[in-house]
Amino acid sequence: MFASLKLYLKQNIELKDLVQTLVEYNYQSSAQVDQEGDFSRRGGIIDIFPVTFENPLRIELLGSQIHSLRSFDLISGRTLENHQLAIILPRKIFQAGRVKEIYTGFADQLPLANFVDLEIGDLVVHVNYGIGRYLGIKELKVETGLVKHLVVEYAEGDKLYVPVQDLHLLNKYIAFMGRPARLSKLGTKTWQKIKTKTKQGIFSLASELIRIQAARASLEGFSFSQDHDWQKKLEQSFPYQETPDQAKSTLEVKRDMQSSRPMDRLLCGDVGYGKTEVALRAAFKAVMDNKQVALLVPTTILAEQHLYTFMQRLKDFPVNVQMLSRFRSLKEQTQIIAGLNSGVVDIVIGTHRLLSDDIQFKDLGLVIIDEEQRFGLEHKEKLKRFRLLVDVLTLTATPIPRTLYMSLMGARDMSIINTPPLGRMPIETRVLEYDEDLVKTSIERELQRDGQCYFVYNRVKGIERMQEKITQLLPRARVASAHGQMPEKELEQVMLSFIKGEVDVLVTTTIVESGIDIPRANTLLVERADRFGLAELYQLRGRVGRFKYKAYAYFLVPRGYVFNEDAKKRLGAIEKFTELGSGFKIAMEDLQIRGAGNLLGPQQHGFITAVGFDLYCRLLRLTIEELAKK
Repeated sequence: MFASLKLYLKQNIELKDLVQTLVEYNYQSSAQVDQEGDFSRRGGIIDIFPVTFENPLRIELLGSQIHSLRSFDLISGRTLENHQLAIILPRKIFQAGRVKEIYTGFADQLPLANFVDLEIGDLVVHVNYGIGRYLGIKELKVETGLVKHLVVEYAEGDKLYVPVQDLHLLNKYIAFMGRPARLSKLGTKTWQKIKTKTKQGIFSLASELIRIQAARASLEGFSFSQDHDWQKKLEQSFPYQETPDQAKSTLEVKRDMQSSRPMDRLLCGDVGYGKTEVALRAAFKAVMDNKQVALLVPTTILAEQHLYTFMQRLKDFPVNVQMLSRFRSLKEQTQIIAGLNSGVVDIVIGTHRLLSDDIQFKDLGLVIIDEEQRFGLEHKEKLKRFRLLVDVLTLTATPIPRTLYMSLMGARDMSIINTPPLGRMPIETRVLEYDEDLVKTSIERELQRDGQCYFVYNRVKGIERMQEKITQLLPRARVASAHGQMPEKELEQVMLSFIKGEVDVLVTTTIVESGIDIPRANTLLVERADRFGLAELYQLRGRVGRFKYKAYAYFLVPRGYVFNEDAKKRLGAIEKFTELGSGFKIAMEDLQIRGAGNLLGPQQHGFITAVGFDLYCRLLRLTIEELAKK
């Protein structure tokens, strides 16, 4: 949760004292400081950024003293009421020609605003004027004084100046066809014709989504009870500070569970932002109504991690939690399967083994899917059947294109955890050429602060040689290796040793991509990072920096190697998106690099290219609303 500053209005507060307070809190103001150290003002008004909740704070002055505080709506520019108290949160809107949109949630008019930033040179789409190129921010003199405008260049060098209050009409141009868009020409009717044609073209797709929504609404599912006293006791025992988004997501999940319609909710949140706790509370709620819960995960390592978390959190309650994976012997698996069939097992955590034909539940009420994009097509087909029968909660940090799209369109419900846990810091990320001195120095630095390191080497053949090489570089370090082809017991022992701190450096494949939460492991090195997908790189980086310590991620590439264009974009994106909560941006960047695949079909791709993905989503949503009224 952001640290915040409460600012009370008192008589005769000097502006310089206010700004000094902001500086001490490491904030920035849009007020400019001149050479004498005075603050320039426009008509006795200073707009302070960061913001008061979602609205910029306006300080009105009488001379150099504060006369009143008020806030105004960023989109409409409408002035809100005067107030005596402002809470200023550290979020910046404008920075060096870069626009970061601050809208929360997925408002009807702003489908993508949560995870798309605008930078100079980007193609943008104005709802009314079409595709142009963003050139930056310029102050223009209007009747009320100087006002910031976004400058957009169109065909033949024409320029459009968009005032800040019209920011919601402008969005980054996103398409997935791999060819550059043509700039629109101002003063013609071409753009309106393109919009009309696109809206006509998406009518059939909108009709299909309406049918899906109607089918979901008609299904009868189990209505879970209101919270049990034990539910409140469990939630109060959460050992960390609950974030506002965690609380909101928990309420949304419970509301779905208590309705008669089967839940199909997507819970999006960055790595380490507390999705598991929300899922655990939902699982406990299901068990309180004598229903069984299946938690489906992509790897045995993640299953082991979840088992530990669930058993720790539920140890004071009579809940039988089991894990079904290859870490269990055949005898243990047989006993667990029998327990599922008889109802003795309340919660089962497992890999795709849970989707096998021999698994029968006595009374399954909730399925939780962690990182659905990691499962194959066959498994996803089986998961689809679950959605018609029981409540389904899907957890993800980087939603796959179709999942993201269906959620934006309302075909699936979505909850978002954007608030980072208290004390979380961004991970320092670098893309560098492989160098043994760099490897040695970075690991030594981590070990000097009593930390641990991951070294990702994603080839089973040769992983032991890499382990030996690191041991030679750092003779005093305890180095071990792990990969998915190791015998179960051996792999389990290595991972347990790393978790206990008995191993300093773990040379590993991507088997650790999801689920390992180790407070002391805060340096990551990835060899041949150019061979990984963007979502993979992002998940790997999420293994470090999950607690209060400063973390480092080094993505290493061969010296002098010439990469293809996609690899350059992937590495550029992982180095660029280091701020907390970048999962959505990574998902969108990955979508642009890889293309949308068979997301909507070739005809719809043409419409997306014509108007951009954001405006396409707006038009589709508008069409859906119009059809729903008929």
